[in-house]
Amino acid sequence: MEIKVRYTPRFVKHFRKIPSNIQKLVIKKEKIFKKDCFSPALKTHKLSGNLSGFYSFSISYSYRVVFSLETDGIVFIDIGTHSIYK
Repeated sequence: MEIKVRYTPRFVKHFRKIPSNIQKLVIKKEKIFKKDCFSPALKTHKLSGNLSGFYSFSISYSYRVVFSLETDGIVFIDIGTHSIYK
């Protein structure tokens, strides 16, 4: 069963600003994510500190997606470099 994903306006805004080659990677990684959000290829992990309760997965060495697990699916909160953790 494929996981349902929703996107915050913040995620959409930041997605549009990242380089096109990274956008293409995001689309590929999202396909993996929708099949298995904890796939080893994504390096999904729980966040702590200010982002406690959220999760993150890797797009590339520098880019990450922050998301939350909701009862009705998953919400992509933000995308960007490590600076999104601040």
